[in-house]
Parts: sequence; C-alpha cells; structure tokens
Amino acid sequence: MSVNSADAAGPAGAPVTVVLVKGGRTKLSYPGELVADDGTRIAVRALWAGAGVRDFGFVRFEPGDVFTEYYWRDRWYSVKEVRDGGGRLKGWYCDITRPAEFSGTELVAEDLDLDLWRSADGTDVRRLDEDEFAESGLAERDPEAAARAVAALDELETLALEGGFTALLG
Repeated sequence: MSVNSADAAGPAGAPVTVVLVKGGRTKLSYPGELVADDGTRIAVRALWAGAGVRDFGFVRFEPGDVFTEYYWRDRWYSVKEVRDGGGRLKGWYCDITRPAEFSGTELVAEDLDLDLWRSADGTDVRRLDEDEFAESGLAERDPEAAARAVAALDELETLALEGGFTALLG
C-alpha cells in the first residue's frame, strides 16, 4: 500500500530506505532520512551511496557528498541536488523513473535509463544514457511508458535550460 499523506509517512528525520529498481531487480539500496512528504512529493537526504569516487568526467560523486533527493508519486522523474561535504552545490542529477512508491519506510523508484545533469552554474546541461534507453527495449515492451519517459526528460531539460529547478523544488 502506497503512502498518500504526509502524516502517514512519518516525521522529518525519520529513517528511509531508498530502493532503485532496474529491469525488475534492485539496482541500489541505501539509507536516508525523510526531509518532507506532502502526499505528492517526497524529499529524502542521503550521503553518496557509491563505493568510493565515481567520476563521470563532468562531475565527481565522492564520499561525503550529500544528496537531497526529490521523488514524485505522479511524475516520471526524480531530481537529486548534489552538494559536497562542505555544502558547495555541485549540481542536479535527474533520473527518469516511473512514479515513486513509498510504503512504510521504503521508497521505491524504477529507473528507466534516461538521465539529465545540470551543473550548479547552469552552463552544463546534458542528456545522458539515451543509448541505454534505446537498447532497453522499453519502447517495444511498453510504448506508453517509453513516451512518458521521453516527455519527462524533455520537461526536465527545459526546466534546466530556463533557469534551473528552483520553482520545482521550492
């Protein structure tokens, strides 16, 4: 049963396990804490969950980085604000996902392969993993989901290019 109200989700600071699913299997699971849940949007704070440093070439995620992650029950994406351990904003990493499900203390999002990055200064906005998305076969298996995923990526790219995510995350 999915949680649909902020009261049912627990108080800010409550422990949450974020589960990212890909292809029907758990891709990654990590602890976080609930920041807010208004019944539609869920915000979670978590430390970088990867092993060591992950250098994408345009950004490095490393131990000590803090992710404030925003998930929606009615949108096909999540947005992760990334800051280093000293609080300096690195940028936003966005995953195209099916709408999130939040039950008990577990938040589950299904990764649909498409991603978007926006640097802190807004000079670098890039679509990622479009080749993986094409190879996933989602367009053949579930054309409606594939169309929603592409529309979500387009929406995020427009927001990123038009000044960022302030209105979306504020």
